[in-house]
Amino acid sequence: MPLVDLASITRARRILDGIAFVTPLEHSRALSDLVGGPVYLKCENLQRTGSFKIRGAYVRMSRLSPQDRHRGVVAASAGNHAQGVALAAQLLGMSAVVYMPVDVALPKLEATQNYGAEVRLWGSTVDEALREARAVAAQTGRVLIHPFDHPDIVAGQGTIGPEILERVPDVRTVLVPVGGGGLLAGVARGLERPGAPVRVVGVQAAGAAAYPASLEAGHPVPLSRMNTIADGIAVGSPGDVPFSIIRDRVDEIRTVSEEQIARGLLSIVERSKLVVEPSAAVGVAALLEAPTAFEAPVVIVLSGGNVDTLALLNVLRHGLSVAGRFLQLRVRIPDRPGSLATLLGHLAATGANIVTVGHVRTGVELLVGEVEIEAEIETKGPDHCARVLERLANAGYDVRSP
Repeated sequence: MPLVDLASITRARRILDGIAFVTPLEHSRALSDLVGGPVYLKCENLQRTGSFKIRGAYVRMSRLSPQDRHRGVVAASAGNHAQGVALAAQLLGMSAVVYMPVDVALPKLEATQNYGAEVRLWGSTVDEALREARAVAAQTGRVLIHPFDHPDIVAGQGTIGPEILERVPDVRTVLVPVGGGGLLAGVARGLERPGAPVRVVGVQAAGAAAYPASLEAGHPVPLSRMNTIADGIAVGSPGDVPFSIIRDRVDEIRTVSEEQIARGLLSIVERSKLVVEPSAAVGVAALLEAPTAFEAPVVIVLSGGNVDTLALLNVLRHGLSVAGRFLQLRVRIPDRPGSLATLLGHLAATGANIVTVGHVRTGVELLVGEVEIEAEIETKGPDHCARVLERLANAGYDVRSP
């Protein structure tokens, strides 16, 4: 008998009745036009605590014995699982200790504390925080609430699957962000049905993609290092429980670059008017990269919206650069009166909007009598960027990237 099946997901739905929201499925006209058929966004960014994590955390914790509830729980998370555990503990009258990486986003840390959990900062990654949480569980008797590697967690996340089928019964493709795999495994199980199968595609950040090598090897293979803006899915190794499901049930794992993630997030904010975190944007990123690869109707799971405002600003700026609407350049000019005004006149003539201008007067590559101008410019797209660069080149300027 499988560890997670439709029956266990049905039981999880009953547990979550009145606890987790049935989140909206929003139609995206912009993405639908690209695909040539309906595309919907499953808005778990509008879930309680701002992500899907309350589903699995509450199901897992609601099934603890009275003795375990008395001892309390311990967890590790970069933020979303932390908030899910903290709220579930509050609702169930339990104490919770949550380990978070030392550089965790301040809004996620404060939200976890506001739900009543005790937060302890530990390590630079979720994996390091999780090792410490395991040690504390062994020492104190607190129950470890794993972020993805437990059947109850997977069943809770899997409740998203039936919600998709109820709203889009003819769905053909579902794209799901992947870190440890609990969400993808659960959704894949929750989408099982007789008749027309649903193609389930997991999407990972290329800088933290443990699943491709693990699936090729036939068992979880830890990553030696990770580097991604999508901290919510930066997990070094798949969980055993979700891996066994994903290996058998998921059709494909795709990876997306940091540039593609930034472009995906920008698209969601601008076209769908939704605030999401970078990890939630990977499905949209994959679709933008290859829109004809997915049969419609398509549903993309937006896994969470807990993003630090400064981080969001940086990712959006990066997304604008990738989209050719934000140009950064360095130009050397003579260090004499009128040179900067002449340069700015050329930029103004192209219709570009200058955001910032800076002077660099010292540098090993600068000649005596030279100054380097660093400028950030808003443009109207790639063609406009090309016209700006062409104008400067024709005027004799040596233009470089930052």
